Formats: sequence, C-alpha cells, structure tokens
Amino acid sequence: MFNVGYQYPVHICAELGINHQGDIDTVLRLIDAAKEAGCDSVKMQKRAPHISVPPWMMNTRKATPWGDMRYIEYRERMEFSLSEYGIIDAYCASIDMPWFASVWDAPSLVFIKENFEPPAYKVPSAMLTNTELLQALKRRTVPIILSTGMSTMEEIRTAVTLLEAQGNSIILCHCNSTYPCPPEELNLQVITAFMDEWPHLRIGYSGHEVGLAPTTATVALGACYIERHLTLDRTLWGSDQATSVEPPGFKRLVKDIRLVERALGDGEKRITEGEMEALQRLRGSHA
Repeated sequence: MFNVGYQYPVHICAELGINHQGDIDTVLRLIDAAKEAGCDSVKMQKRAPHISVPPWMMNTRKATPWGDMRYIEYRERMEFSLSEYGIIDAYCASIDMPWFASVWDAPSLVFIKENFEPPAYKVPSAMLTNTELLQALKRRTVPIILSTGMSTMEEIRTAVTLLEAQGNSIILCHCNSTYPCPPEELNLQVITAFMDEWPHLRIGYSGHEVGLAPTTATVALGACYIERHLTLDRTLWGSDQATSVEPPGFKRLVKDIRLVERALGDGEKRITEGEMEALQRLRGSHA
C-alpha cells in the first residue's frame, strides 16, 4: 500500500536515484536494503537522455568508471531497459515493496504509465517549471509528488495551481537541491510555510544533507512524507553518493522517525499515568 497522509504513519521513501550505477544487481541489493531498513517505498529516476540533457552538455566529456565518454553516453548508460524495469517491478512485488519513479520528461512518463502501475509519480525539482511535463500528468489517479528545490514560491504556486486544475492530488516536498546541503541552508521552516499556504495538501521533505538529525526534525514540523537517497557505500563513484545514507544509517533514520511520531502525541495536555506517582510524592496534600 502507498499510504501518505496525516492519518497514517510518516511515509519513508528510499531514493535509489543513480546510486545503482546502471547495474541491475545493485538495484536489487538497494531494494533489499530499503526493505530491511523498514522503508515504505523505493524510487527510481527515469529519463530520456536525448531530451532531458541540455544540448550544450551532450558532447562534454565525463570521466567515469567505464572510461572517458561523452555526457550523453554516460546518461544513456545509467538508464534501464524495459526488460530490466520488468525485473525491478517483479522483484518489488515479490517482497511487497512499492516502487515508483521521478519522470524527467514526457516520454519517460509515457514509458512508466504504459508499462507499469506505479502508486505515485514524482516531478523532480529540476522539472518543476517544465509546463509540458506538468500538463502531461493530467488527471493521474495516483498522487503527484512535487519537489521544490531551486524554485521560488511563485514558481511553486504556478506548478501547484496547474496540477490541481488538472485534477491531480499533490504531495508537496520542501527540498534544497544543493548536494550536499549545509545545515544553514536547509530552511526547514519552509515546511510550516507550505502547510500554512496549502493546508489541504500533504507536505513532505526530500533531503540532501549529510546526517540524519535534520530529516528527523521535519517530522516534528509536520512532514508526512520523507525521502532520502540510499546507497550501499558512500565512497562509491557518483554525484549522489556523498549525500546518501548507507543501510545502517537508514535503519536508524526509520527508527528515529518512528520514535518521534510516538513522542509527538495528540497535543492534548493531560496528567499521564507515569506522572501519577510523582504527583502524589512531590505535591502531597497540595495535589
């Protein structure tokens, strides 16, 4: 099930991104790690490189573990085929792990929706102003997760208005797209600003910081959806590895989020059962 909302426990998603380095076996190991950590879902990224890569970047050179190559060749190497996505889909079904993808362009949206039945779609921060992609998401019957890094409030309002006008249900995620993001730039109070402006929306957080504490803190601020990158080893090659969380850290993150959920309570001030003995002992006849 893909339950996200304030009537449910916080939904914790492991972003697999490009940490698999284009290797299907690594993806399956990441999915296993997410399952063991107690995550509620995993997320892929789907691109059509010839569309999503800016023309000026296509022929730039990039040093990779597979040799020096054009950037477009690197991006194509990181993409999975339909048969490989079929393996991912079947494996996730076998262990009851929902998966979905960030779609970076309209063809990628078509690829996912025509071949699979994802429980959500993600619009990455970089595509928040891509009107063509937002319009292509018209009337999805599953939630649209909208990440807001690199975006002004006016740009976010425009995207939310467009998606809602099309009949979409939105999960709006605060995000800073610096990799890694220093603590002083996280600005977690944006979560409460989003809740004030869009009280009818579900508000989440997509984190790219080093460490776990800021992500855990977002639960106390009201985030009901949490997304962090998962990696098998932060020292591996790749632009996302340093901001990712290794499996033991992800287990701790899930555990800490669940603890904070229990600790938040319902906001009604009362004398708890555990306080009763202290009340009699410390106040005595004044109780």
